[in-house]
Order: sequence, then C-alpha cells, then structure tokens
Amino acid sequence: MPSQQQISELYDLYTAHPAVTTDSRHIPEGAIFFALRGPSFDGNAFAAEALRKGAALAVVDDPEAIPSGTNPSRDYFLVDNVLQTLQELAAMHRTRLGIPILAITGTNGKTTTKELVHAVLSQKYRVYATQGNLNNHIGVPLTLLAMPAGIEFGIVEMGASAPGEIAALCRIAKPDYGIVTNIGKAHLEGFGDEEGVKAAKGELYDRLAADGGVAFVRQDDATLAAMAAQRPTLKTVRYGAEAADGLKSQLVGNYNRFNIAAAATIGRHFGVGEKELYGAIRDYAPTINRSQIIRTKNNIVIADCYNANPSSMRAALDWFGKLSPYDLDATKSEKIAILGDMLELGKWSAAEHRAILELILGMDFKRVVLIGQEFCDAAAAADLREATQKMSLMTFPDMDAALFYLRERLAYVKNKVVLLKGSRGMALERIVRYL
Repeated sequence: MPSQQQISELYDLYTAHPAVTTDSRHIPEGAIFFALRGPSFDGNAFAAEALRKGAALAVVDDPEAIPSGTNPSRDYFLVDNVLQTLQELAAMHRTRLGIPILAITGTNGKTTTKELVHAVLSQKYRVYATQGNLNNHIGVPLTLLAMPAGIEFGIVEMGASAPGEIAALCRIAKPDYGIVTNIGKAHLEGFGDEEGVKAAKGELYDRLAADGGVAFVRQDDATLAAMAAQRPTLKTVRYGAEAADGLKSQLVGNYNRFNIAAAATIGRHFGVGEKELYGAIRDYAPTINRSQIIRTKNNIVIADCYNANPSSMRAALDWFGKLSPYDLDATKSEKIAILGDMLELGKWSAAEHRAILELILGMDFKRVVLIGQEFCDAAAAADLREATQKMSLMTFPDMDAALFYLRERLAYVKNKVVLLKGSRGMALERIVRYL
C-alpha cells in the first residue's frame, strides 16, 4: 500500500497534469501513465515508450523499468504497487472534488440507467458519468480521475463478478447516493448463486448505511425492498414503475420502464423540472447494442446484445414474445429470435441454457437461431420433435459457423423484426450487416 506522503506527492503532479492513462498505445499529451500489470502483460515494459509518446510521467513498480542515465524524479514515479496507487490517488481526488457521487450497480440495466440519469441531471447540473462500462477496480479509479474541476455531480457505475468488489469500489468512490437496479442470475461463476449476487450488490447498501448516504429503492421489487429493510439505518427514497408514467422514450422493452422510473425519481429528487425531465428521457438515444432499434434496408433489428444473463434473457424474450411486429412498423409481419450463449454462469450454465430453451419452445416464434456451444448442448439433449413442427430452429456452435451458413440465406429475410440477444463475447452484432 502506498504511503500517504507518496499519494500526496503524486496528487500534486496529477493536478499539474490532470490526465491519466493505462494504455501505452494511446497517450494523451502530458498524461500520467500508470504501468499496470495483467495476466499476460506488464505495463512496466511500456513505460519508456509511453514517455516517448508524450506522457509527462510514468508510475511504475519495477525499478528495472527505469533506464540508467535518466532522471527518475522527473520522468518516473516508483511505487510498491501501481494498481493500489491508482486507486488511492482516485480516492484522494474524489475527496478533494467535494461533490455528491451517485453509485449505480445491479445485475441488469446499470449502463442504461446511468445514461438516463446523466441525461436527466444534466438539465440542471454539470455532470460527469462513467464512460462506456469502465466499472471495475481499474475503471472506477479512471472515472474519478477523469472528473474535472467545476463538475457538480458525479455518477459512477459499479460492476462486480465476485464478493467484496463493490465494497472495494465504494471505499474508493465514497458514494453519497446509490441505486441497485435489480438482482438476477449473472456472473454465477464468481458469486456461486443468486444469494451471492444479492450479498455482493448489497455491499453498496452497507456502505451507504454506514456513511449516512441515501439509497433509491424500487419498492415494487420484493428483493430490493427486503434488502433495504434488513439495513434499518439505511436512508431510502422509494419509487416504483409508476414514476415513469407519462414519459416517452426511444428505449424498447417493458423492462426498460424500471430504468426510466429510476432516472425520473433521481431527477425529481435533485430538483429537475418535469418539462426538462420529459425532454431528457424522450431525447435519450440508446447506445450501441443496448436495446437499440436498427432499421436496415430489409428488416427491423432489436440489438440488445451487449450483455446477457438468465434474468435479462427472460425479460427480453417475454417482451419480444408479446410484441406485435406492427407495433414497430406496419409492414413487418414476423418475428425472428437470434440468441447467443450466456457466459460466466459456471456450474449453472447447462441448466440455465436448458431453461431458456424450454421457454423459447413454449413461445410463438416462427424462426429461432441459437448460437453457442451451450445452446447447442441444450438443444441436443431436448426433445424438439413437437417444437420443430411449429418453428424453424437452427443451432450453431459459434458465430463463425452461423455466418458461414446464414450470410447468403439472410439476404432473403425481409420484412421481419429480429431480436439479437446474447453475451458480449458472442459478438452477435456481426450478423446485423446481413439483415
């Protein structure tokens, strides 16, 4: 752990050079380069390159990274652990900022909720929010250090794949407010089961309760309401789906109603007017592959394939199953579901993919395409004779196999509404160009 004196010295350098990077391939002029280590790389080996490309300083934890004959006090900052130093520097900056911080975590909807809240609060405040999904032990410090002077409100997305990670992120970000969007089956490889997910996300509530912070809690979600009730000292602002009543959005899927309700509640809590709130929600356009409607020459594609887990897959299929193609375009008459494997489910993977397959077989889809070895295994073990009499069901072990077979055939798919849903690693967006 770096000493307080080291962090103070480094913070003085940071205030003179308030740009931070961990990627030696992209060095903003005058940035501080943090030489992080990873499973297959050592940033110390790229410190000199970062300096040549314009970095003002390289923070390293290997003395051998400092070439002989250089001025280490000018070009290099030697510490025991670069990652811990990055985190401690971010924690100091967060304290110096002196602004309210809202932390957002949950199984699904974190990024969409973050973007909606950012759009709403920006109607009244100067807001900085997590860029993309920089929501882990490296991304959160980078997010905090990217917050410039003059910002009035910070929004920090927090992700986790194992117990204790949210607590660690809270120690760095010190949130004043927080929201858990929902609890579901995701990252079961690290959490073990849904109870493990609940305990991990509850670490945000624990921090808020200990510090006198405020949690925005969905009162119509029994799990979240119970989690809040188990922490009697936790201050809460309660809301439900009705908070989204009367608001229009470009987001598709009834599951996004809860994300909109959360953003509306937070906006109202911080004094955003109804007119401004309405406009911010209406004008928000979904980011790539997150509940995004893509109108191609021939079809309408609902790209919701940035991530997937059993909870979000069920929600998407439930909504898509009830959707009339005419709701989106009067010329579209049929729905096709193209689904990819749900990753990082560990020992639960086979059972969860079988459960999703059973759900699909009970729905009224004419065509279903399943991509990924887990879905292939589930289909191989199932009795599909009855189902295949009413729907066309195709399985492929990976995206390359799917595209090899489908790329020419998809040219004949026209006037359809197509759902793409799968984990990021399945890269389902590659199929859009053929639709």
